[in-house]
Amino acid sequence: MRIALTIAGSDSGGGAGIQADLKTFQRFGVFGTSAITAVTAQNTKGVVRWEPVSPELVRAQIDAVVEDLAPAAFKSGMLGTPAVASAVADAIEANALRNYVLDPVMVASSGDVLLEPEAVDVLRTRLISRAFLVTPNLREAEILVGAKIEDEDGMAQAAETIVNEMGAQAVLVKGGHLESAGRVIDVLYDGSVRAFRGERLQTTNLHGTGCTLSAAITAHLAKGESLHAAVRRSIEFVHAAIATAPGLGSGHGPLNHLAGD
Repeated sequence: MRIALTIAGSDSGGGAGIQADLKTFQRFGVFGTSAITAVTAQNTKGVVRWEPVSPELVRAQIDAVVEDLAPAAFKSGMLGTPAVASAVADAIEANALRNYVLDPVMVASSGDVLLEPEAVDVLRTRLISRAFLVTPNLREAEILVGAKIEDEDGMAQAAETIVNEMGAQAVLVKGGHLESAGRVIDVLYDGSVRAFRGERLQTTNLHGTGCTLSAAITAHLAKGESLHAAVRRSIEFVHAAIATAPGLGSGHGPLNHLAGD
C-alpha cells in the first residue's frame, strides 16, 4: 500500500482539512499520514476560532512521519501563519519530499480567513517553487498573481504566471466561482493548457471541496498515476461527491467521501 501525507489544519466539523484528506486517501486505497498545522473550531456554518500549532511541532510531525512512513506523494492545505509555512518549507527541503500538491488555502467556504497575509509571501517565495502541482481557486489565484480573473483566458494566464514566474511545475486553477460560466471550468497548465468542463451543480454542500480535490490528486499521484489522469479522475470524484452529499448541517454541508465506492 502506498503512503500519502497531508500537512493541514484540523476541521472539528469533519468536512475539510485533515479529516477530509484522510477520508479521501482511504477512499482511494492509500494509507494516510498527517501533520496538523492548526486546530479549528468549526462546523458547516463557519469557523468559530482557530489556533496554529507551533512551527517546531509541525516540523517534528513531518520529520517523524517521513523517517518511518515515507510518503509517495504529499499535500499541504491550511498553513495559517508565516512561521508554520516556513517550517513546512524547511521540512520539505530537508527531507527531499517529492510529488507535492500545494493547495493554497486562504479562505474557508464560509468566508473565514485561514491564512495570515504575511504567509502569502512564503507561499510565493518558498513553497510554490517546490510544488509539482498548485491548486488555487479563483480568489487564491488572484491573490497569488495580483490580478483580477474574469474568464477562462484569465485563468490560463494566472496559471502560466505561477509556473513561469514562481516556479511551480503545474497549476490547476479551479473555476467553481466563475459566475459567468454556465458550466464549471478548471484550467490545468503544465507547459500547455487543458480545460476540464463539467456540469454545475446547484447546491450548498461544498464544504471541503478544495481539500478533497487536492487530496484525491495526491492519492492518485502516490499510486503512480500521470498528472493529467490524476487531475481528471479527481475532478470526476469530487463532482460525484458533491452530487451525492449527505446533506448534513445547516450551512455549507460536507461531501460524500465514499462517492463511487
